[in-house]
Formats: sequence, C-alpha cells, structure tokens
Amino acid sequence: MHIRKAIYDDLPALMRLFDNAKGIMRACGNMHQWGEGYPSEEVVLNDIERGVCYVVCNSANGEIEATMAFIPGPDSTYSYIEKGAWLNDNPYHVIHRIAVTAPGKGYAQKMFDWALGFTETIRIDTHSDNVIMHHILRKYGFIYCGVIYLANGDARDAYQLSKLKSESGERKTTCW
Repeated sequence: MHIRKAIYDDLPALMRLFDNAKGIMRACGNMHQWGEGYPSEEVVLNDIERGVCYVVCNSANGEIEATMAFIPGPDSTYSYIEKGAWLNDNPYHVIHRIAVTAPGKGYAQKMFDWALGFTETIRIDTHSDNVIMHHILRKYGFIYCGVIYLANGDARDAYQLSKLKSESGERKTTCW
C-alpha cells in the first residue's frame, strides 16, 4: 500500500468509496452520519483542489482502498469543545472524511501512521453512532476529549492524539 494525493481522475472511485462507507455505517447502526449527498462531489473536488485529499492505493493494482482529508489546523469547528477539553493547544492537523473499502484491513492505521509523519498532533471527530470509528480511534490511542459542533449545529465526539518521543523512541500518547 502507498499513500498519495488524490487527483481529479480519482473522483469516481472516491465517490464509490464514500457510498460504500455509508453502507458500512448503516449496516452497523449509524443511520445519521453522512446523509444523502455528503460528502458531495463539490466537497471532494474542493479537497483535491486544496491538496488535502489523500488516497491509500493497493501497491499491486493501484486500486484506491481508502481516503481521508488531512488538513492543517486550526479548524474553526474545533475552537469550542464542551464536556471535556483538548489535550493541549499544540499545532495540529485534522482528519476528516476518512473512508475505507472494508473495515479490519488496517487502512485507518496506515493513514494514521502516515499522518503522524507530518504532525505531532491530530484531531478528529465522529458521530456518536459510529461505533467502528470510535473503536478504531481508541485502539490506535486517540483520546476522547469532548463534544464539538459542526457548522450546521450537529454534535460530534472529538478525539485527539499527541505524539511524544520517549528516550527509547517509542510513541506515546498523553493527556496532559
């Protein structure tokens, strides 16, 4: 697997990937996240134009297996958090619109590992009903920080991961 920036020609594959991800969410009881039309082609094209849409490609055949928007912060959506607090105020990147062809194949971990090569801190949010994403985030070491609100007022559970290097070079997460 390798990760690269998405290009305009990837749009059809990305839209199929998002439709597939919605199906996975619905099958797992997440009926409200990513309603009809989201993410739209316009949103995905905007991510591609800004250079923040990344894809995980199968090294053998080049097929797109996963995607995410990896965006340098600050993100205005994260300026207010309730029922908790961010771990720190360090500069961060945000991951939005993460989708995989099938859960359990390590694509999210691959994307998180890759992202941590570019930033010390990642923030991410998900719908309260997205049990798969909650599991993945906790398993990887993200820490639940509280609730944020999207521009339309919808609540999302917010997580953060901060990377520190110990003397042994081991990655640690912390909750300062």
